[in-house]
Amino acid sequence: MHVDDNTFWSIGEVARKTGLTVKLIRHWSDIGVVHPAHRTPAGYRLYGTEALARLQWAQTLRGLGLGLAAVRDVLEREGSLAQVAAAHADALEAQIRTLRTQQAVLRSVTRRDTTAEGLTTMTELARMSAAERRTVIHDFVTEALGELDVPAYRQGLLAATPDLPADPTDAQVDAWLELGGLVRDPALRAGLRRMARHAADHPAGEGGEAATQDAVRVTAHWLQQVTAARQQGIAPDSPAADPVVAAIVAMWLPTQPVPSDGTLVDGVRARLLLLEQLDAASQPHVERYWQLLCVINGRPAPPSLAAAGRWLRAALRANPAPGARAADLGEIYDTGQHAWGPTGVLHACEATLDAVHTLVEAVRPSQFGRPTPCAEWDVRTLLDHLVWENLLWSSLADGAPRSDFAADHLGDDHVAAFRAASRAARSAFRRPGMLEQRYGPAPGRRLVEQLTIEMLLHGWDLARAVGRPFDGVDPLAEAALPVVAEIYSGLPRTAGGSFGPPQPVPAGASPLDRLAAALGRTVV
Repeated sequence: MHVDDNTFWSIGEVARKTGLTVKLIRHWSDIGVVHPAHRTPAGYRLYGTEALARLQWAQTLRGLGLGLAAVRDVLEREGSLAQVAAAHADALEAQIRTLRTQQAVLRSVTRRDTTAEGLTTMTELARMSAAERRTVIHDFVTEALGELDVPAYRQGLLAATPDLPADPTDAQVDAWLELGGLVRDPALRAGLRRMARHAADHPAGEGGEAATQDAVRVTAHWLQQVTAARQQGIAPDSPAADPVVAAIVAMWLPTQPVPSDGTLVDGVRARLLLLEQLDAASQPHVERYWQLLCVINGRPAPPSLAAAGRWLRAALRANPAPGARAADLGEIYDTGQHAWGPTGVLHACEATLDAVHTLVEAVRPSQFGRPTPCAEWDVRTLLDHLVWENLLWSSLADGAPRSDFAADHLGDDHVAAFRAASRAARSAFRRPGMLEQRYGPAPGRRLVEQLTIEMLLHGWDLARAVGRPFDGVDPLAEAALPVVAEIYSGLPRTAGGSFGPPQPVPAGASPLDRLAAALGRTVV
């Protein structure tokens, strides 16, 4: 049939042509989106070609998300299509931002053990305006610093406010949610106040920008020095850490105010002062606060100084003056007693290595991801350390110390790696004269003792981690206990050091459990 301006269709026919329901067409007619062209004598609506076109156009606009009022405005030419589309695009953009914020909140909930109360707090934080976010930080800083007279410090904190962009990333929203929760944490307030109090007690003077640049330069220097030492496997509480400390102190000293007596040289006083500064600055919650602000404001977050700071503070405590730790050990090495009985330390070391090898053979790759009593180490990392200890002490005995601590020493076959490394240690220790040869202040037998103690302790760790017995080593641990007391009893047991503080043991604990507890392990 030819369709022209005099062609009309019933509402049912229009529904079939457009795919819309009769009910919907009737509703749109009632609100003025489409107009019937005529009515039958019985009052039924008839629609012409213009109505058909309007219905199709309205259907398209609705598919784009426009409301019926906006659709009607376009069709009636009360607003141009471009104007209506622009307004709708703005509305959609606002809606998308809201949805993305809600999505970030829900994702944060999935990553954290969030309570119902915590979810409410996170939702409130997500809805805050820029002015409200600034108020949160201002109130936090004001309450944390209280009456302390630190105007420059206070001004710096207040100037660093969270400035979420109009279209933040998920990471930025998540950082704000974390920051909003962090400023409610008493630990952050205490840490910030401690740093402010230290700043008040030790004013920087008139250094200005130059003093700030000096602080940045010294921090970069000690971070580089400590990172290199850690990569080489240097223990902070060993004499090998002393040259690292000395190099750091040498660069730090010229940045300090000259004392009243006109001298400040590397020694007990200088190292104590540096340790005080590092202790005051070592506030993990405060460090996290600044990292989150950087993420929110779209700036690169500085690397964490926490691990390197723990190493340096442990090294300063264990080496309170140049050569102090080496001198202490030298005295112990010269006066200490042989504790290993008639068979000697070499036999004890080989028996311990045999027992550890049996343990290593029992470990399956499927167990590599299990946690261990060694903080932050899984089974694979622990196995790698067992291999490294053998490689390290054998290289020291051979006079060619290794420095590849950060490398992967395990490869694809952990059993073969341990076997080869322990074989190298045995060979180096059996060399004629090695036990009496001097290695710095230590005779060779002390190197063998060190490996034996490390294997006993980390063998205990491995046995606990994989649920296997560590058989036949109690007599060896019994012999090692006086050596552990002799060497480590006077060592500061602090975060970042080789061993934690001694722990209590239950009545009737085995010699191996007592050794593990003496070196900081929790025995239950």
